[in-house]
Amino acid sequence: TMKPKDAAALVLLAAVWGGSFLFIRVAVPSLGPLPLVAGRVVLAAAALAAVLAALGRTVELRRHARGLLVLGAVNAAIPFTLISWAELHLSAALASTLNATVPLFTALLSVAWLGERLTAARVTGLLLGVAGVAVLVGWSPLPFTLATVLSVLAMLAAALSYAFAGVYTRRRMAGASTWTLALGQQVGAAAWLAAPAALTIPASRPPAGAVGALVGLALLSTALAYVLYFRLIASVGPTRTGTVTYVVPLFGIAWGTLFLGEAVTGGMFVGLALIMASMLLVNEVKLAPLGAWLRRAARYAVLHQSPALEPAQRECASC
Repeated sequence: TMKPKDAAALVLLAAVWGGSFLFIRVAVPSLGPLPLVAGRVVLAAAALAAVLAALGRTVELRRHARGLLVLGAVNAAIPFTLISWAELHLSAALASTLNATVPLFTALLSVAWLGERLTAARVTGLLLGVAGVAVLVGWSPLPFTLATVLSVLAMLAAALSYAFAGVYTRRRMAGASTWTLALGQQVGAAAWLAAPAALTIPASRPPAGAVGALVGLALLSTALAYVLYFRLIASVGPTRTGTVTYVVPLFGIAWGTLFLGEAVTGGMFVGLALIMASMLLVNEVKLAPLGAWLRRAARYAVLHQSPALEPAQRECASC
């Protein structure tokens, strides 16, 4: 059973990762995608390095330099940039919901790269995921323009990049510590982004709100998020930690609505429900344990809330 402190950490992780879409939506119009992402990874790397120094931990960046450069590209530089560009045209709520397709792409890449089976359930899940994205885009208040379509495709490409990073880490980075991965991917991303970001620095001074959003994005949604993420993996394991994916879009929608006044449509919830269902099918999540738990809970309620039951009936109710 997950301890209360671990459950709280999981909710906090979902909140700060959901907040990344809010911070990007606020900052990217003034800073531009590349400078925003470069500032994000540099500040996050500095914060993580400070945490590591305070904890007295060491990392092996040089030993895993080649892999960390790849990881910095596919798990940070590329998806962060695509999401930032997409949010020039999409709401934070819609972007966070589209990002929920990451586990779907992860499962599909696992079939192609890790040799996992492509079952009928996974094919059905893929079709549901496509339907979910179609509902999100078609049932949206945003105008159906080329920029909107390209932004949706950019979000899906970012989700695919995240998925590739997860599979790549399993295949090629198994020998690296979690702290090496956390810091190393930020350093690797900074190496990729330094030159293009320098060429696109905005000419005018960005407003304080954009700078504050950048700081929040780097320190909360990147540095703190990775500390929480790897702490949860060590405490409750990767499977339970992965359930954060189901909660992040809810926070993304909530923050966008609360702070930016974004419209929430029925399409968001229908599309999200379809995507969640597709993830359950594609990842072949077994719902039997949940059903068994509900049956035990019902029997417990019957047993303890009906004192007039005869002993034989009580015995049967607890079977």
